[in-house]
Amino acid sequence: QLQASGGGLVQAGGSLRLSCGASGPTFSNYVMGWFRQAPGKEREFVAVVNWRGDTTSYADSAKGRFTISRDNAKYMVYLQMNSLKPEDTAVYYCAASTYWKNRPFGFEYNYWGQGTLVTVSS
Repeated sequence: QLQASGGGLVQAGGSLRLSCGASGPTFSNYVMGWFRQAPGKEREFVAVVNWRGDTTSYADSAKGRFTISRDNAKYMVYLQMNSLKPEDTAVYYCAASTYWKNRPFGFEYNYWGQGTLVTVSS
């Protein structure tokens, strides 16, 4: 089970840190990703971190602004978002997969959190 939190309303240029907590001691067996879905658009990949937390990959839209990290001891994954833009407005979801892929599709992920809304005002 995944539980995402940390969304909210922020002005353009601001920052937010999303958190996602997982239940169960098997957390470190999963690759963890963040996806987002903006109103009227399809869900898209944002960032992914491997099992140990030492390899990451980002969508072009997130590179240089977002940082994904994980703490396996706390069963947590994070998404630090800086220099936010209005086009980052979306519901953000954390998800877990049993295998690594640099640019995954959502259907390749087994487990999903409920989503947290990020709204960036201009």
